[in-house]
This record gives sequence, C-alpha cells and structure tokens, in this order.
Amino acid sequence: MRQSGLFTARDALEICADIDAPNVGIAVDVYHVWWDRTLPETLQDAQGRVFGYHLCDWLEDTSHMLLDRGMTGDGVADLKAIRRGVKDAGYDGLCEVEIFSAAIWWKRPPEEVLDVAVERFRTVC
Repeated sequence: MRQSGLFTARDALEICADIDAPNVGIAVDVYHVWWDRTLPETLQDAQGRVFGYHLCDWLEDTSHMLLDRGMTGDGVADLKAIRRGVKDAGYDGLCEVEIFSAAIWWKRPPEEVLDVAVERFRTVC
C-alpha cells in the first residue's frame, strides 16, 4: 500500500495507475504543484488523467498558507508552462480560479476581482 499523503503530482498519478480505472485522475492545482521540478515530465505521462485545473499564484512573501493565495501573475509560479503542460496532457476542460485572499482580493468589489482574473487569464496564464 502507498503512503497516505501525496506530495507531488507524480505520487497522485502513480496511485491512478495502481487503481487503473478510466474515471480516476488528477486535478492540477497550481498552488500545490508550482514548485515541483518534475511537473513537466509528470504531465507528459498524464495523458487522459488530468480531470481538473485550478489556477492561482504563489506569493513570494505569503503570510497565510490557506488564505493568502495570489491572483494569477502576482506570484512566482510559471503559469504559462503549467497551463501548456496541462493542455498537452489532453485536458480541455474548465480552469477554476481559486483566489483565497482574505487580506487583499476578498476585500475588493467582486466585479473588480472578476475583471482582473479574466484579464490575467488572458495575459499571464
């Protein structure tokens, strides 16, 4: 039996292979995988196994592990490379933008947040 904690997309993909069912796959969440140097190779091996894609950015000076996720383009994640890898793995579904940002984005008007998220998706992701 494998470990109960997953640390990389590769770990998740290996569990999918062990289960070997067509309805079992991974969600690529930028916040949790941006740092993984093996992510490009893992995504090459993930053909047909990427079922979700979550966008945000990792702020270099993050102040809270859950509630300080950056708006895309405000952090250090290589968003274009990750998106390209997800697309090349065959994922053509929706991209979920997850901006858990109690100190910044949650304090702004929702229409402003949405406008910025759409503009950033088009330009930095």
